[in-house]
Amino acid sequence: MPSAAPELPRYALYAIRYATREARRSDHFIGGDPHDGPMPMDYFAWVAVGPERVFMIDTGFTRAVGERRGRTYLRCPVESLSELSLTPEEVEDVIVTHLHYDHAGNFDCFPTARFHLQETELHYAVGRYMQYPRLAHSFEVDDVCRMVRLNYDRRVVFHHGDAELAPGIRVHRAGGHSAGLQFVSVHTARGWVVLASDVTHFYENMETGRPFTTAFHIGEMLEGFDRLRAVAGSDDRIIPGHDPKVMERYSPVRNDLAGIIVRLDEPPGS
Repeated sequence: MPSAAPELPRYALYAIRYATREARRSDHFIGGDPHDGPMPMDYFAWVAVGPERVFMIDTGFTRAVGERRGRTYLRCPVESLSELSLTPEEVEDVIVTHLHYDHAGNFDCFPTARFHLQETELHYAVGRYMQYPRLAHSFEVDDVCRMVRLNYDRRVVFHHGDAELAPGIRVHRAGGHSAGLQFVSVHTARGWVVLASDVTHFYENMETGRPFTTAFHIGEMLEGFDRLRAVAGSDDRIIPGHDPKVMERYSPVRNDLAGIIVRLDEPPGS
């Protein structure tokens, strides 16, 4: 008889809230919103800790970048690893969902890690579309140049569509918001959990079928909502990229970390 497939490892999965900004509903939906009002935006990095490997998913921006862009910087996401008894040196792999400024800073904090990126994203970030301020505004040139340097140092693993990085860790290309945007699925104690990143900024973008205002290809943004659901199998396993409700729905690692680091490998409300 054929041997049974090995059981997938279960990762502990965390969201780190590192910055925030005041905003309005009309900022977050293409075409605005007929019931405009306050709708703050949070900024996150994520960490998946397995029995043998640690993955960081996105690396946030620096304090200097946040101040220049008018964001409220709360903490360094990389330094926050210490709250999970981790160091940057223990992070073997960094998954960069895309190269927008709020997902792709602090690369130099990881001295040995491999960086996983869709090749389409780097081509986009250095290509002809960056002559248009409406698209280039979302990138920090220094971050893009650091990724180029990491590639010359043979530390970038390029992906072309969906890929399994390790048992229990997968990336899925979505595009739309940025040309090479990818999201991540992680196997946990509650099954597969999908880190949407900016495939859906807020729960409401996906739930109402109204994409976020920063767009490269609106059709791919709408298809991205379908892809999230197909991979996750259930909406309560989808974690949006910027929604403050994540801090409300999931339990903190410790009471003193409420609003700072929550566990995503446990069901919401547990």
